[in-house]
Amino acid sequence: MAKNKCPECPKCLPGWLVQFGDLMSLLLTFFILLLSMAVMDKVKVEEYFNIMKKAMGFIDASTDVETQSDSYSTQNNSSTSDQNDSSNESSFDNTEQNVAQAVQEMNSSQNIESQEIKMEKGKNEFVLDIPSSIMFDDGEYELTNANAKTFISKIARVIRTMPQTFNIEIIGYTDTNRVLSSTIPRDAWDISALRSISVVKELIKNKIDPSILKVSAYGSFHPKSDVAADNRRVEMRFFSQDNQQDILTQENFFDRLE
Repeated sequence: MAKNKCPECPKCLPGWLVQFGDLMSLLLTFFILLLSMAVMDKVKVEEYFNIMKKAMGFIDASTDVETQSDSYSTQNNSSTSDQNDSSNESSFDNTEQNVAQAVQEMNSSQNIESQEIKMEKGKNEFVLDIPSSIMFDDGEYELTNANAKTFISKIARVIRTMPQTFNIEIIGYTDTNRVLSSTIPRDAWDISALRSISVVKELIKNKIDPSILKVSAYGSFHPKSDVAADNRRVEMRFFSQDNQQDILTQENFFDRLE
């Protein structure tokens, strides 16, 4: 008796394609769920686009920057900025008071009114005007005075408590720019620079971060008075430098092309 042959099965899709179709269906469902839960804030989206246009130079540069900043700022940003400003002011005041105390102690030890260290205040900065005779001998630039080293160590203790937004500039001055010799120090300008460097090195010895220190020298070209003794000085300038500037206040590339 002849055996009945099994009829051939019709050809169908491969098994992997069915699994791939299921995976795509699940992914589509997942993204639909994400879209249904997303909230589109039209106002914020427009603000972001406007800020990007300004950064790329597509907004009219003649428009007042302050007006643009006000229109793009949110209430949360303004409150955060106010908190940061008050914190910086408090830190600045504390630093200024501590430095003033060290200056007062140094002046009391000198007992000479003409050699007193003076403190000048400015906006977000203050400057110590130190007569060079307090720190250096006439024509010398090596820091050997014990009282001067003690004063710098006290200032260094204050600096170590300062916030990282503060920088310090040491500036040297002389009374004349006379030629001294053919080797360094060749003239008074060299002396003003070397004196600034000596103060900076002493601060570094007292564990001050070199990255916040800056050396400047003007020789006799920035006199403060007609009295020569007043012009022989070293200044320590403490200033706050905030590098986090608002992108809207920066000049863009297209403005520089005009």
